[in-house]
Amino acid sequence: MVETRTATRFRVAKPALIEHGGHRISCTVRDLSISGAALEVHDAAQIPEKFTLVLLEDGLKLPCRVVRRMDFRIGIAFD
Repeated sequence: MVETRTATRFRVAKPALIEHGGHRISCTVRDLSISGAALEVHDAAQIPEKFTLVLLEDGLKLPCRVVRRMDFRIGIAFD
């Protein structure tokens, strides 16, 4: 498989929140780069196309969009 990502990703296990329209959904960041991340979620189908990712430990709020969906994992790009 050929790597097509533009930035190196680092494996992490950070608690985070997906915020959209006043709702919050818990998730876990599984890998992270300067341009995006992979999130472990309960149900990828319930995640909106665009949302704010809140990294609790780092105090960051990052606007992002979904670029890939699997059953319990989504790939996101930071906007």
